[in-house]
Amino acid sequence: MRPVSPDGPVRRTPITAYTLAASWSPDYCKTSGDTRSMQCAKANGRFGFILHGLWPESARGPSPQWCGAQAAPSPQVLREHLCMTPSPGLLAHEWAKHGSCMTKTPEKYFRVSAILWRSVRWPDVDRLSRRKGLTAGDLREEFLAANRGWRRESVGIKMSRTGWLREIQLCYGKDFRPGRCSPRQFGPADSAPLKIWRGL
Repeated sequence: MRPVSPDGPVRRTPITAYTLAASWSPDYCKTSGDTRSMQCAKANGRFGFILHGLWPESARGPSPQWCGAQAAPSPQVLREHLCMTPSPGLLAHEWAKHGSCMTKTPEKYFRVSAILWRSVRWPDVDRLSRRKGLTAGDLREEFLAANRGWRRESVGIKMSRTGWLREIQLCYGKDFRPGRCSPRQFGPADSAPLKIWRGL
């Protein structure tokens, strides 16, 4: 695998919160035109939500990034996490850009990511997508019904300009408990119309 090249400046700002971003894979595979990768080729099954990444956040301004990865993840570490992120390239990128600001090793970064990932129950959005008049609030309600202890203000949604679901962004405090999303993370209001590409 090629080394990951930074796509922005180094920022070593204090971490005050975290975001766990879960991409809706059918939408990514449709919009990217990708038909050959593990994620989209369907030879390894079909994916719903996948882990985009675990990101450190700052109290104000841009988030920490590209803090200087000491070592790239080994092939074994990448293989261990392909079920939650079916892309070795994305795993390596997330470690280099975000994980290097959080931990000293990729093993610890992915271990924390996996613990958070497995602690969440993802709603059946294939079923939800068939509801007439679907809104962003409906998706948040489904998530809250499946995950006791979470609050509405902790569940961010990212949509395309035309209203298609791209991602759920879960907002955590520095203690890794559900926290309040910033307006940027929270995304559309509950009343916003929402469409979900099934493709499963």
